[in-house]
Amino acid sequence: MLRRLLVLLIPAFALTAVLVSLGVWQLQRMEWKTQQLAAIQRGIEQPAGPLPPAIDPSMRYLPVVVSGRTTGQEILVLSGTKELGGGYNVVSAFETADGRRIMVDRGFIPQDDRHAARPPAQLTVTGNLHWPDEKGRMTPEPDLKAGIWFAREVPRMAEHLGTEPVLVVAHAVQGEAQGITPMPLDVSGIPNNHLSYAVQWFLFALICFGMTMALAWRIRRQTD
Repeated sequence: MLRRLLVLLIPAFALTAVLVSLGVWQLQRMEWKTQQLAAIQRGIEQPAGPLPPAIDPSMRYLPVVVSGRTTGQEILVLSGTKELGGGYNVVSAFETADGRRIMVDRGFIPQDDRHAARPPAQLTVTGNLHWPDEKGRMTPEPDLKAGIWFAREVPRMAEHLGTEPVLVVAHAVQGEAQGITPMPLDVSGIPNNHLSYAVQWFLFALICFGMTMALAWRIRRQTD
């Protein structure tokens, strides 16, 4: 009987230990991710500076302030929140005071405002550089005829609007808002699911341990 129990218990306990270690690792990952998110949020909230001469995705979340005018060209990106309901983010082509053409995500409009007039407007925009990673395998292609996109794709949007591949997500706008509500960047949209992964591994470990004990008890009863 002892040999049968050892054949069962040794690999079962080893597997349980591996599952527990995976749960602990996920808790460590959760702590690391929490620290990373806090660092990103601190970076988002830093004082804004001028637009750098050369820009690349390593500058994601960099706070900037730009002054200039919208051109009247825009892209509507399907969006929505629990508080505001369904609608669109307005991404406008923007000519800065020093002659650069970039894009500004000015914020949210309700569905009913889709066809509202938004002529060129003088604005000063404080916000953050951003390269959203929103397009997945199931994301539809943009409806260029209707002017509706389903993800913010910076290079493609820039090509469509004839701008640099630079997107500033507005935190605050001075000037004619034209009914657009800024949607500032924060870390709430960045997932941190490591706690749920840890719980899953610990549950697997508990199930493995429980099944092992039940089988060991059954073997022992059969040999009594």
